[in-house]
Amino acid sequence: MSTHDHFRELIEAYAIGSLDAAECAELEAHLASGCADCVKALEEARWLVSQLAYLAPNAQPSDMLKGRLLQTVRAEAAAGGQPRQEPVHSTGIPWWLWAGVAALLIFSVYSAWNERQLRSAVNNLQQQAEAQRAERQKLEQDLLAAKTQAHEAMIWSDPKSKKIMLQPKDPNMPQLEAMWHPELGLCVRGWKVPSPGEKRMLQLWLISKKSGKPMPSMTFWPDSNGTFSAMVENPPDTMSDTQALAITEEPMGGSPQPTSAPMWVGGVS
Repeated sequence: MSTHDHFRELIEAYAIGSLDAAECAELEAHLASGCADCVKALEEARWLVSQLAYLAPNAQPSDMLKGRLLQTVRAEAAAGGQPRQEPVHSTGIPWWLWAGVAALLIFSVYSAWNERQLRSAVNNLQQQAEAQRAERQKLEQDLLAAKTQAHEAMIWSDPKSKKIMLQPKDPNMPQLEAMWHPELGLCVRGWKVPSPGEKRMLQLWLISKKSGKPMPSMTFWPDSNGTFSAMVENPPDTMSDTQALAITEEPMGGSPQPTSAPMWVGGVS
């Protein structure tokens, strides 16, 4: 250990008055020699000691402590009326001040440890809440998917539904099929359907019998196997007023008007 490090270790003890006379004289001589680092370290240590008193929580002495103090005073008075001399260190700092500073240091360490424990507990609770939120969202998604599948099954199986075949414009593309129930809605499904281009998706259109104009409906895309099943619970027009169904490839999010030629078309009525 270097001489400089030796003095740095003595500074904190010096600030609280716990050095013996020899160490105190040794450190004071070193400070007087003009060591700027040690002078600055002593100022910081003294400031820390001055702040320790503010860390102590407000507290009233217990009845037991008051009783013991009164017994001690009475005993000293009975012994001769001479007040008991407090043991004093060679530096002139009373022992009880040194003990109080030590207790405050211990309290500070405990407070820091307790804060870390509390922060860790809060983090654990936040992680548990996040996991429960994710699990609840998954359950809600699963429930919605189950309801949708049940609704689609009713449309495909109800005798009131009308089956519509959508023929591809490209003979190499698969044929799609739709089922339209006058009350439950419209379903479209397909297999081995190629994926749309990058940032593209498929969109269903209802061709009006009156105006001949396409009305936009749902957007969808096939899975990795080329399979899809999509449902429109409330189509934009009735079956009796719809001439045909058409599917085009559109930008992500769909379009208010078709931007490409229909890839599949099927007559309704």
